[in-house]
Amino acid sequence: MTTPTIDIYTKFACPFCVRAKHLLKAKGAEFNEYDITMGGPKRDEMLSRAPQARTVPQIFIGEIHVGGSDDLAALEAAGELDGLLAG
Repeated sequence: MTTPTIDIYTKFACPFCVRAKHLLKAKGAEFNEYDITMGGPKRDEMLSRAPQARTVPQIFIGEIHVGGSDDLAALEAAGELDGLLAG
């Protein structure tokens, strides 16, 4: 079983983004970070993956849209994050 690709869309100086990245790093997870501060194609990509998303971070683990920092923390609190990260 391979570990899923993790994508996180962030903006400069976003404390929620910092918190989410810290949790992922603490779990030893490698992730792709896309800074959408200035918009551009990665912002469009984020919106195509999560059309209702208007805040950052937006986190995807494999094909699963986790949501934001609070959603990621809730998965950790529920004991479900490790399973998602493992694939």
